[in-house]
Order: sequence, then structure tokens, then C-alpha cells
Amino acid sequence: MPDALFIGHYVPGDSVVHRLDSRVKLVLTFAYVIILFFAVRPGAYVALALLPLAGYLLARLPLRMVWQGLRPVVAVLLLTFVLNMLMTPGHPLYRLGPLTATVEGVRLGLEMAVRLILLMMTSTLLTLTTSPIELTDGIESLLRPLRRLGVPAHELAMMMTIALRFIPTLVEEAQNILKAQQARGADFETGNLFRRARAMVPLLVPLFISAFRRADELATAMEARCYHGGEGRTRYREYRIGRADWVATAVAAAALLFVLVDRALGV
Repeated sequence: MPDALFIGHYVPGDSVVHRLDSRVKLVLTFAYVIILFFAVRPGAYVALALLPLAGYLLARLPLRMVWQGLRPVVAVLLLTFVLNMLMTPGHPLYRLGPLTATVEGVRLGLEMAVRLILLMMTSTLLTLTTSPIELTDGIESLLRPLRRLGVPAHELAMMMTIALRFIPTLVEEAQNILKAQQARGADFETGNLFRRARAMVPLLVPLFISAFRRADELATAMEARCYHGGEGRTRYREYRIGRADWVATAVAAAALLFVLVDRALGV
């Protein structure tokens, strides 16, 4: 497994987190993202951070994977913090030429960075403990009521799962192309921002060509196996909500209640 990005990877296992119903994990992950935007005080963020950390421990995944999963997006986190710090109006904290960092901007930048970190941790935990087939079945099951409105639930679920599955593949492909271009003398690390962006063109062109080639090969393989969507499809495993799913839902509901009460007390 490459250390660059863990989102999209699946680590087989038999932990209680692996055995949770994929529909429950998807709903809890979506609810967690919403809860994040209700948190306003440090205590709420600490409580929310304990949830994915407990998930990693229960799934018997090493905690170093948390940092390895975040390392590729450190630049995005820093950019988010700096932009919020400089673009948010408020009480001046430090002036550098035309740029002014504000107290409110620092606070908002930290909040956004923490939210992105927790979002990455939770979404990565979902894919690490849920196989692509379970994800497809879970998404399709949740979207099934929309079929009455003409929404292609199975096709949407398959499309989202394939996109998620190919994230690590494309990241690995980009790393291979980067190393090959550097071996030919390409320089991606010196110069100003505009020069670095222009140097990425030789990297993006072969990456797009590779992505389209993989998509074409996958479509050909699916057609060769007579894939025709979800009509009449049977499943090896029928999903049922168990005791562990209810416990996980209760914990998430308790976290939501805590964050809402904390927000009400903090405002």
C-alpha cells in the first residue's frame, strides 16, 4: 500500500468496525460531517476527534495511518489557514504590507483546518473498513427510494464507488509519472508559483491519458462480463442492522447532542 494517500483504500479485517452495516457507516459519516459545522468550542472538537480515533483503535488500524493519510493534504490545510487568517475582517493581529492577519481570521482558519483534518480522518476510516462492494450496495440501498423519481440509484452508486476506488490508483500513477519526469530532468521544486504550475503540465497530460485509458479498459471488462446495471441483480450477502450498528448510532446521536448543547451554551 503506498503511503501517499489512504482514502479509497480498503484494509480487510474482522473487527467490529469492519462488521458494521455499510449503510450505517455511510449515514454516520454523513451525519458526522454535518455535526462538524455545528462545533464552535474546543471541547466539541476534542469530543468529535475522539470518535474517529476510537474507530481506528476498534478497527485495529495503526494510528500512524492517520498522519500518513493527512500528510498529502498538509499544503491544503496550510493554505486554508492562511487564506482565512488574511481574508477575514476583524481586530488586526499583524500587518505585513497590504496584508493584515486578524484575530478572528486566525480562529476561523484553525477551525477550518481542524474540520478538514477530522473530515479526512473519518472518510478515510470509512473506506479503510468498507470494501468497494459493500460501499456500492450501501449507497444503492440508501438511494433506492429515489428510483421512483427516475434516479438511476445503482448507476450512481457504481459511479461513486469506482471514483473512490481509483483515487489511490491515480495518486500512485501521478507519483510514477512525477519520478519519470524528474529522471528526465524536469524540475518541479524551484521557481515561483507560476513557474511551478507551468512545470506541472507535463505531469497532467500523461495522467489524464492514463485515467481515460483505465476508464476505457474498465468499461470494456464490464461489458465483456455482460454487466447491465442493477436490474435483476442478486446479492451474496443480505444486510441487516445489528446490535453493534445501534450502539454506533447511539454514540453518534450522543455526540450530536453534546455538540448542540455545547453550541447553545457557547453562543
